[in-house]
Parts: sequence; C-alpha cells; structure tokens
Amino acid sequence: MVCGGFTCSKNALCSLNVVYMLVGLLLIVVAAWGKGFGIVSSIHIIGGVIAVGFFLLLIAIVGLIGAVNHHQVMLFFYMVILFVVFLFQFGVSCSCLAMNQGQQEKLLNSSWGMMNDNTRISIEKKLDCCGLFNNTQNLGVFMSDFQHCDAPCVKKSSCLTCGEKMLQHSSEALKILGGVGLFFSFTEILGVWLAMRYRNQKDPRANPSAFL
Repeated sequence: MVCGGFTCSKNALCSLNVVYMLVGLLLIVVAAWGKGFGIVSSIHIIGGVIAVGFFLLLIAIVGLIGAVNHHQVMLFFYMVILFVVFLFQFGVSCSCLAMNQGQQEKLLNSSWGMMNDNTRISIEKKLDCCGLFNNTQNLGVFMSDFQHCDAPCVKKSSCLTCGEKMLQHSSEALKILGGVGLFFSFTEILGVWLAMRYRNQKDPRANPSAFL
C-alpha cells in the first residue's frame, strides 16, 4: 500500500531526524574520545565538533516534535536553524579533513609548551609514553621530560613519545569526525527541503478552515 503525500513526508522527516540525533551523538562521543586520549585543547576544532553535534541533536529533537505535531512555527525555526547547522558542520568537517600532520604537530607543540610539569607527567602516565617529540628541534625539552617521566613503560625500557600516540589518535578522530560530518551535512539540505514541503502540506486530520 502506497502512503499519501502527507503521511510519507511526515514519516520521512521523522526518520531523518532520528538519523540526525544518532549522528549528533556520534560526533559528540568521537570528539570526547579524541579529547580523552590526550589531544587536549590544542586542537580547538574538536571542541567545535562537539558544539555542532550538540546543536544537531537539539534541533533534531525540535524537528521530530514539529513533524509529529505538524507544528508550523517549530518547523519554520527547524528549517532556519538546520540550515545554519549545515553551514557550520560543513566548514568544521572540511577543516577536520584538511588538517595535516604538520599542523597537528605545531598545535601539540604549542599546547605542550604551555603545560606545567605535573600536567605533562599526568599525560605521560595516562598514555604510557615519555616526552612529546624526540627530534632536534625539541631535543632539550624531550630530554628534560624523559628524565622526569614516570610512565609504566620506563620500567620496560621501551617508550614511545607522547607526540606519536597523540598524532595517531588525533588523526583517527579527525578522519572519523570529518568524514561522518561531511557526509551527513549534505543530508541536512534534504531535511530543510523536506521540512519546507511537509510544512506547506495540508494535514488531513485538521480543520480545513484552520489551515494557513
């Protein structure tokens, strides 16, 4: 049995908003996972992804309620805000995918330099690593960090640098966030169009004289 235009639009919009809720949660969880692995606040774009995920989750709930009740005002604000979220999500996703290893290293170096010794030691214990980068540019800082390092790997005499581990996890997080965000950002244009179409359809359950 083929559903009517109004019912099909309603079901499609509800399903799309459920997908947006899941995507929003996924963006928040992956970004939080990236921060939890010691990427810290140096890669500010990850904080932007969390904000986009939160607003996407929030507007999806508004859209779902508006779709179920065919609420004209809620659907209007849903369309406007979803389009704004699309613009931000598209920009943030492209930035995630465009950030190369050299840029990540500069950000990590800058953040590491602003940390005190206790914070560095805490990260080294958490990630089981010593120092940030073992290269000629950072050799003095690395040797100083290595002498104070109290990570479990020191007893095994085989420690990776924290920079290597951070870059590995940050690259994974940025690829996931950028890929998922960019792919689903285009579906938000579909959501705006579908909401506009559904909003202008007459609810067969409503009083015809009350329809605007």
